[in-house]
Amino acid sequence: MAFTISGLPLEPFQPLFGLSDAELARRQIVRMTADAPIGFPCRILLADAAPGDTLLLLNYEHQPAATPYRSQHAIFVNEAATAPARFVDEVPPVLTVRKAISLRAFDEAGMMLDADVVPGPEVEGLILRLFENTQAAYLHAHNAGRGCFAARIDRS
Repeated sequence: MAFTISGLPLEPFQPLFGLSDAELARRQIVRMTADAPIGFPCRILLADAAPGDTLLLLNYEHQPAATPYRSQHAIFVNEAATAPARFVDEVPPVLTVRKAISLRAFDEAGMMLDADVVPGPEVEGLILRLFENTQAAYLHAHNAGRGCFAARIDRS
């Protein structure tokens, strides 16, 4: 079964890049500098930021469906991002290096059909299992520890 994991589009975030910390604060956004090679996952690049990179920590509505599962949460976006990443039939390391990933399967209407949690290296197997359900239109990956949205996974 073919699947695609895509980073978020750059356009909604690009106008925020380079704003002053005061202007970001007025928008409830925090600029942070990565101080470790793992721990600052950009949702556009689908990669952890390198130490020294600046990221914006902001609230993002990742599940806009008009259902009880509508959801938003904090995410990081790297100010150096220039285009969204796209992985076909491949799970990016930003997911596989995590201690645990929660995958949630949704139907076309945005209702959750199934969910499970696996260690990062086992994400691909869970993607394939959840997509065995023909009603599953897309999946959302979340970092299990903090619950942050990590990526959307679509059938290819």
